[in-house]
Amino acid sequence: MIRIVTDSVASIPASLAAEHDITVVSLFVNRDGQEYADATMDLDAFYADIYDMVNNIPTSSQPSQLELETVFEDAALAGDSVLGVFISSELSGTYDGAVRAARAVKARNIDFTYVIIDSSSCGYDEAWPVFDAVDARDAGEDLAGCAASVLEAIERTRFLFTPESLTFLQKGGRIGNAAALVGNLVQIAPVLTVKDGKATTAAKVRTRKRALNKIVDMLKADIEQSGLKRIMVHYIGDAQPAHEWAKAVIEPLVGHEVAVRPVSPVIGLHVGPAIGVAYECINTIKDKLTAPVQMRVTAS
Repeated sequence: MIRIVTDSVASIPASLAAEHDITVVSLFVNRDGQEYADATMDLDAFYADIYDMVNNIPTSSQPSQLELETVFEDAALAGDSVLGVFISSELSGTYDGAVRAARAVKARNIDFTYVIIDSSSCGYDEAWPVFDAVDARDAGEDLAGCAASVLEAIERTRFLFTPESLTFLQKGGRIGNAAALVGNLVQIAPVLTVKDGKATTAAKVRTRKRALNKIVDMLKADIEQSGLKRIMVHYIGDAQPAHEWAKAVIEPLVGHEVAVRPVSPVIGLHVGPAIGVAYECINTIKDKLTAPVQMRVTAS
């Protein structure tokens, strides 16, 4: 059997992970000395007072080596292979930790086979390839076939979002004080994405309304060029604006109901309150990666 393993930054709800037999390894958020397991915490409750966190932004930590080894050891002892899909190695050390853990388990279990993949992203941009792996596994593909489905999917996905302000980005050291001050004063609203595994700015416009419109324009362009397989609306902070935007704008565009889910606070607290979309196209999105996706794989 093939065990599909990912991390909590993929933001897959626990019920959905259980339904599709996905093992989720949690990252952790530490706020005022209290540690929360990202995979099991109530994200909406945590985000309820996000504005109070801006002057003391919670920190995050990756899974321990022991936890990762335990997950892989359990699979090895059961005679299962592991396909792991993890948050971009440019954003977290989780992928590298998973590789070390898999190698350690392999040293103790010579027949253990695994493929560990750097998803090059986070949130549902990370989750969509996981679901492609599920589809491949359930269709009877072997480990190599399931891994190939993930690599193909990584090049078909995108994550676009816009923060309410630049304050959290500035407080977290992502931009300078002066840039944040000027940006907030003149209402500069960036559209952020992940490219080559790194967070980057896809566009800059004036006002958040225009940023949301820019996201829609970019989404339309990708759909026209590459088709649309699936989509969801993501949010950080208050869910209500995201639900309203999904109903008023995204659902009429794509012609069906769209799920609305929170982003893991491991990522969300670097950005602050925000709205965006994560989607998977039918064909490759040309500018998602510049290096061959095969470079993001470690296998036994």
